[in-house]
Amino acid sequence: MSVDHYENFPVASILLPRHLREPVEAIYAFARTADDIADEGDASPAERLASLARYQQQLDQIEAGSTPDEPLFARLALNVRQWALPVQLLRDLLDAFAQDVVKKRYADFPDLLDYCRRSANPVGRLLLHLYAKATDENLRRSDLICSALQLINFWQDVGIDWRKERVYLPQTSLVQFAVSETQIAAADCDAAFRALMQHEVKHARAMMLEGAPLTAALPGRVGWELRLVVQGGLRILEQIEAVDYDVFRQRPELGKLDWLLLAWRALWMK
Repeated sequence: MSVDHYENFPVASILLPRHLREPVEAIYAFARTADDIADEGDASPAERLASLARYQQQLDQIEAGSTPDEPLFARLALNVRQWALPVQLLRDLLDAFAQDVVKKRYADFPDLLDYCRRSANPVGRLLLHLYAKATDENLRRSDLICSALQLINFWQDVGIDWRKERVYLPQTSLVQFAVSETQIAAADCDAAFRALMQHEVKHARAMMLEGAPLTAALPGRVGWELRLVVQGGLRILEQIEAVDYDVFRQRPELGKLDWLLLAWRALWMK
């Protein structure tokens, strides 16, 4: 389901209209490099935050109507102006990346959704602005889809995130299902962990299905792109269930045969 490095962005898909590829790639380049600052390499937390703050300063220049000297931001500035994109959505992404540097646990589901609001939802909102379809209802459904995609990525990567010292499973859910972090560290997929994951998978699926009618509101290639995104997320959830929620030993991901299934399901979406 992921495309290249930043998993929440459909970069230059063959279904993306040609005239939108430049702004999508410009936004993606911004998001990818900022995400790398937060996650990659051996920089200290202070150094990562300082670098992200410099990104915020570049956005200040763009919002003020000037063009930064650095090519990455000069390109972004051109597309922000041409497509009248809300700079605050780009700020939200940076805020989420900065949060990843300093925050490793989430108290409850609303706390996690607030992170998704900034880490994932801006992507869908930016795309709706590019499509000239940013109505209130479309934005609401886009938020549901994007947050669901972010949650699905968390659930398939519980073990990977643990190695990064991050636990996205809400602390209240761990308590509710009697799952400890020691158990996560040991990759112990017992009945309690399976019950917890079943609960989280059910929630993510409900969000995805509630947002799915957005696919009918978007025309042509854009609508088909979104159909595949929605079906891809739902397929990953099926795969989590198929391995009996043991994402530690078998990370669910889409293969070549899955894409044929997604295309078939997308064709029959209402």
